[in-house]
Amino acid sequence: MKLASNGETLAESKVLILYILNNVKKPITNNALYKIVLSVLDMNYFYFQQFLLDLTKSEFILTYTKEDQQMYLITEKGTRTLELTEDILPGILKLQADTNLKYTLDDVDEEDSVVAEYTPINENYYNVTCKIMENNECLFEVKTFAGSREQAKQIVENWKKHAGTMYPSLLEILTQNFNDEPSSEDSSKSSKSIIGSPRDVYNYDVINRISDEDYEIENKNKEKEIETDKNSNSNNSDIIEGNMNLFDLMDKKTEL
Repeated sequence: MKLASNGETLAESKVLILYILNNVKKPITNNALYKIVLSVLDMNYFYFQQFLLDLTKSEFILTYTKEDQQMYLITEKGTRTLELTEDILPGILKLQADTNLKYTLDDVDEEDSVVAEYTPINENYYNVTCKIMENNECLFEVKTFAGSREQAKQIVENWKKHAGTMYPSLLEILTQNFNDEPSSEDSSKSSKSIIGSPRDVYNYDVINRISDEDYEIENKNKEKEIETDKNSNSNNSDIIEGNMNLFDLMDKKTEL
């Protein structure tokens, strides 16, 4: 689509957005709305954003943020405006919108229902969040940690591809009746036996990490200790050598 100076073309694009929002009948994300528009009309993304901004300023649509996503829905004023302007929308576009709306919306809902993202804390620690969404509400959320960027990406990719299999399994584990609870000592041993566990990484990366300045001080202290040991050994050697010379003199006097 080319943005022309023709006012009718611009109005047609805006009416199409109102038409789709009116038929969706619920708040929809920016991404989902754009995909539905694209299924009907080849609209440039930047023009699409400009149309949304114009419609928002005119109070034809309402926008708000939810779960870090921008949501859109048609207002009463927008519905009344659509009733007056719907005739300028070509019948072929309305037919395509009606035909593609359900299928596109289903695909978008399925895609948006599985959410996974990771946030770096430092080079060896990443927080990973995995969610299951339905009707823009969070049904399930789990947060875990990863010891590297590659591991964090792998978790995100696995959740996006296999959430349908992983979610029921996790739900089954969470709702399982555990009759025999392990002792705290057993739990501690089990935690320590896991290589690369969050506790191990934290202890290594946070507690035991020292600054470069502390590292130099530690090295200097070690050098002083080594030098002191050398001097001590040297003095001990002189004492022993002196005692041996004294014993030799005593032996010689005895012989005389």
